[in-house]
Amino acid sequence: MNDFLSSDYWNERYKKDETGWDIGYVSTPLKTYIDQLTQKDISILIPGGGNSYEAAYLLENGFTNITVVDIAAIVTEQLKAQFKPYGDAITVICGDFFELSGTYDLIIEQTFFCAIDPLLRKAYAEKMKQLLQPGRKLVGLLFNRSFENGPPFGGDENEYRDLFSPHFNITQMKPAYNSIPQRAGSELFFMLTSL
Repeated sequence: MNDFLSSDYWNERYKKDETGWDIGYVSTPLKTYIDQLTQKDISILIPGGGNSYEAAYLLENGFTNITVVDIAAIVTEQLKAQFKPYGDAITVICGDFFELSGTYDLIIEQTFFCAIDPLLRKAYAEKMKQLLQPGRKLVGLLFNRSFENGPPFGGDENEYRDLFSPHFNITQMKPAYNSIPQRAGSELFFMLTSL
């Protein structure tokens, strides 16, 4: 098994503060998307949630049915303490995304896809389809570039379209117009609707 698939790998990254993907706040494209959501009780999943700025933003804006899953116990324990005042509005799970059960109305992707082994991308797409009711959405950001070594692992629009089209209608997949400066020109914003 590759090191970066293990909970030990990610726990060590957090312990050593080797979290270059962590920008410290909800990314602008996701904030913009969240801001137009009006139904506050939809069930939302954030896989590979890390420090979960997206979850914090959702909670601050009155959303009441959020689940965060991450494989690193060090970060999920912190989240449980941080979000305790929100009670049942949020569930934090320490576990493997690929073993998750349940169904959701919306799944938010932010730096999880790029952290997993590219050999698992087909399984990722299949699992996302399984976790969404038909007509529900997977929304987020994907890197539109390559990297020397990973994680992160990159890709391009054609690859992503081939990967997701068997399971989803690709409602939107285009360069993000409002990426944070350090990711400008290297992200695709996407919205997929489960078949």
